[in-house]
Amino acid sequence: MNEKMDNKLSEHAKEVIDQWIKKYPPDQKRSAVLAAMREVQHENKGYLTTELMDAVADYLRLPKIAVYEVASFYSMFETKPVGRHSISVCTNISCMLCGADEIVAYIEKKLGIKTGESTKDGRYYLKQEEECLAACCGGPMMMVDHKFYENLSPGKVDRILDKLE
Repeated sequence: MNEKMDNKLSEHAKEVIDQWIKKYPPDQKRSAVLAAMREVQHENKGYLTTELMDAVADYLRLPKIAVYEVASFYSMFETKPVGRHSISVCTNISCMLCGADEIVAYIEKKLGIKTGESTKDGRYYLKQEEECLAACCGGPMMMVDHKFYENLSPGKVDRILDKLE
């Protein structure tokens, strides 16, 4: 293992990753990559750097490209600095028919940003619109910091966002 890269991971991150590794057969460390990246991203104020992805790859003994592919495929991972609270609004057909476009417009106006941007104070990040968040019967819906909120209205959006620190 590259000791220099290993030092980029906190002891807590290593403990979390080790707990996930134990859940899989010894030859399947790759299965822990999502949890490892989630933890490292969380510790790094919500985004992954190439250096941190390399450290995860080294720790799991994976090719670096295997980690980069995961980071670029899954929308839960960010590779640039973003606001502290991540907001994703589902805009797939079911949510769109229930008013998702209006919810996106409302959030943009409320926060003074467009999708893909963070507020100037670094508090909120409105992710690019999500294709599907798998809650079609509860549309329109959004995910804030990986927690689902369904049957949205402007008032409900206000209550959700105003409770965030």
